[in-house]
Amino acid sequence: MTSALETNLSSGLGSTRWYAELTSGERRTFWACFAGWALDALDVQIFSFAIPAIIAAFSITNVEAGLIGTVTLLTSALGGWFAGMFADRFGRVRTLQITILWFAVFTFLSGFAQTYHQLLVSRAVMGFGFGGEWAAGAVLMGEVIRAQHRGRAVGIVQSGWSIGWAVAAILSTVLLTTLRQDIAWRALFWVGLAPAFIVFWVRRFVDDPPVFKAVRERIATGCLTQRPLEIFSPQIIKTTILTCVLATGAQGGYYALFTWLPTYLKVERKLSVIGSGSYIAVVIVGSFFGYVVGAYLADSIGRRANFLIYGACSLVAVIVYTQLPINDTLMLFLGFPLGFFATGIFAGMGPFLTEHFPTRMRGSGQGFAYNFGRGVAAMNPTFVGLLSATLPLGQSIGLFSVLAYGLLIAAALMLPETKGRELTADS
Repeated sequence: MTSALETNLSSGLGSTRWYAELTSGERRTFWACFAGWALDALDVQIFSFAIPAIIAAFSITNVEAGLIGTVTLLTSALGGWFAGMFADRFGRVRTLQITILWFAVFTFLSGFAQTYHQLLVSRAVMGFGFGGEWAAGAVLMGEVIRAQHRGRAVGIVQSGWSIGWAVAAILSTVLLTTLRQDIAWRALFWVGLAPAFIVFWVRRFVDDPPVFKAVRERIATGCLTQRPLEIFSPQIIKTTILTCVLATGAQGGYYALFTWLPTYLKVERKLSVIGSGSYIAVVIVGSFFGYVVGAYLADSIGRRANFLIYGACSLVAVIVYTQLPINDTLMLFLGFPLGFFATGIFAGMGPFLTEHFPTRMRGSGQGFAYNFGRGVAAMNPTFVGLLSATLPLGQSIGLFSVLAYGLLIAAALMLPETKGRELTADS
């Protein structure tokens, strides 16, 4: 997989000078974070494909199924903040290893749940590692890459999510059509143990960024102080609040839509597992290209403009996809722009948050902002499930998605541009 992706990075995707200029250590960090994010997506997206089978297995409602997704996202919000603080104190790489191992093991254990409540608890515990992996990996990548290439590098690492999502879709299609439903969803979770093996690569080949080491030396010698709650101080609180709103908008739209998309296609659009798989495949392909294009746009037109374009287009795409009476053929083609904008919007999130917080509090600030957004967005799967009792599922999805993208656009307009900002031991 690595050699094929390296070929793509070296041809046809625009200027790849940034990749050619990376040291061997930086490239190893790039691929470790890429793989970590892809496998994180695999473990998370498995649940969305398994929802219909889980509903049948435990005889639960849409609301109860949505609650599993909500609780997982809530715990991931706490996990991301704690992991960010841990990364500031003990290192980005160490935190990355722990979080990857954590979410892989508890995804695996979810496959052994005998009751609804056991599954709810195991997914909730898994969430701590899921949230922490993004916090550690995004900060690590943001600090490793130089300012002029940061948007591209971190954004393309984010595209690993679409790879993991694609693997989850393929595995789900295969297992749900070849195994009994009561076994298939368990097998999906058992596959989630795979990310644990990447920890060996990270441990051997990846190191903390020089700027982080410089800060740790200054703290150790008393030249710099570090306060875990400094992100709430008067000097930085406005940035903390606005980045939280930005992250809430992006993730609120994403989780309202994609947690329920497989169920929407199967239940409301009456598509089979294989039939809905083709629709989701188009969305996933769109998401990959959305990430890559967004990564390059973040460095060319700036972070704020990139968010405004993607936010506005996501809003329009969701309305058309879920609210208008379109036929199945048109819906298939519209899946590409839906995935392109609604998931590609995250390409700019990592570098933008990295550049808003000083190094001494970057893990804490970035981890809190992104995962506060995830915590608030976590309510959307449950709210969609609740509203679907009185409205069609598609309308419920569309309503919460549109509200979320409105928040993102408002926050992007109020935050300063950070394109080209250098990261130092003092900032």
